[in-house]
Amino acid sequence: MNFTSPIFFAFVFATVLAFHLSSNLSYRRVILSIASLTLVASYSTTWLQLLPLTAFLILGYLLIWLVSLNRTGPAMASGLAIILVVYIFLKQFFFLQAYSLPYAYTVVGLSYILFRIIHLLVDVSSGEIKSIPGPLEFFRYTCNFLCFVSGPIQTWDEFKKDDALLSAPLSSEVVFGAFSRVATGLVKVAVIAAIANYLYENVSVQILQAEQAESGIRLFAKYSFSAASYTAYLYYNFSGYMDIVLGIGLVLGQKLPENFDRPFIARSFLEFWQRWHITLSLWFKAYVFTPLMLVLVRLFPSPGATAYVGVFCFFVTFLLMGIWHGSTIVFVIYGLLMGLGASVNKLWQVAMTAVLGKKPYRALQDNWLYAALCRGLTFAYFTMALTCLWVTSLDQFGVLAGRLGVVGIAAALLVLTLGFACLFRPYQFLQESIGKMMLHVRSAPVENLLLASRLLLVLFCIVLLNKTPEFVYKAF
Repeated sequence: MNFTSPIFFAFVFATVLAFHLSSNLSYRRVILSIASLTLVASYSTTWLQLLPLTAFLILGYLLIWLVSLNRTGPAMASGLAIILVVYIFLKQFFFLQAYSLPYAYTVVGLSYILFRIIHLLVDVSSGEIKSIPGPLEFFRYTCNFLCFVSGPIQTWDEFKKDDALLSAPLSSEVVFGAFSRVATGLVKVAVIAAIANYLYENVSVQILQAEQAESGIRLFAKYSFSAASYTAYLYYNFSGYMDIVLGIGLVLGQKLPENFDRPFIARSFLEFWQRWHITLSLWFKAYVFTPLMLVLVRLFPSPGATAYVGVFCFFVTFLLMGIWHGSTIVFVIYGLLMGLGASVNKLWQVAMTAVLGKKPYRALQDNWLYAALCRGLTFAYFTMALTCLWVTSLDQFGVLAGRLGVVGIAAALLVLTLGFACLFRPYQFLQESIGKMMLHVRSAPVENLLLASRLLLVLFCIVLLNKTPEFVYKAF
């Protein structure tokens, strides 16, 4: 089901209508369960295709139940090992290509179900979660139709708070805010992301297809443009999708966590990941980085070693985060690039603090020129690492890297760094100016007019492009 299609919005309208027919809490929980089941079923044509996903859910619930009976480290570790092995098998990672089920099946949403199952396993084992959810409650948590495809990753506590307030009445301010958020998301997905995707597709084909392959300066220029336009496409598509589901969530009594916070104002790679796919970063911090850090600090208790232990933990965490995005060897390269970016960033911070001292280094970070270059480099590195998400195979990745060469890659990094550093300030100034102007003219008629204009712009672009944009992140 496409999240910007008329079918999806008809489905949402029917769900919202049914949800508000009664304020009874049990009734509303049933409606949300039916909605989630409907969305999950929409990704398959036969019940057999849903069987592995169903078995994965049942296995996860059984493991959580068993761990609740024996809240020990070995029990929790065994549960984690079992669920991870089954997940890796179902996702068919590159080293398992010769072993698979004898038919096609759906894996959409599997990664996000895994995150929630691991969260429950760990927190039930530690005693943070005192009692396990019931089967229907477990299904609504792991397969919430708003979060099923690509998050945001809600914690159990957040889910329980929302779940307890499902019967709360709506206010006109909440309804208008929800519609405004959805309209903003649609503009991002159907207008900005669609234009960026059109540019990316029409330029990237010239450097990826052998019969049209460019070389020299033209190759470097078109690669840089393709990489930048793909990053714009990915960001506006993904953040727009988040705006849509968060807006819909508001009229269904759900205050889902934010997943983006202006990531491209980040002045370092580590700060970037505190602003991009926030719930994913927080999940990996809680269940990979922090436990690994605690274990290694105990093994290497020297104060001088702590910073370098942190560097290693960042590398491992971001490596796993990168590999999580896909099952092919190209995503291993993506993971290595993410790990390298995070660890080098941390090493740079350690080195600069040691050389300059904390206060002078903080003053340097606040310098406008240094901050601009750091923003540019962060954008450039992330943009070029994303190449792993738009090449189709390891061979294609190798051919492109070989044709660019060290000089071409370095030139692309430099141009993207300087380009973003120069464009950021005018872009930020424009945004701030528009924001201040809107504060002065803010009124109900103006806000209604702006909402209507956004929706008309979306309809115009969908008709003009003659297709409904796909949600890109469901492929990861």
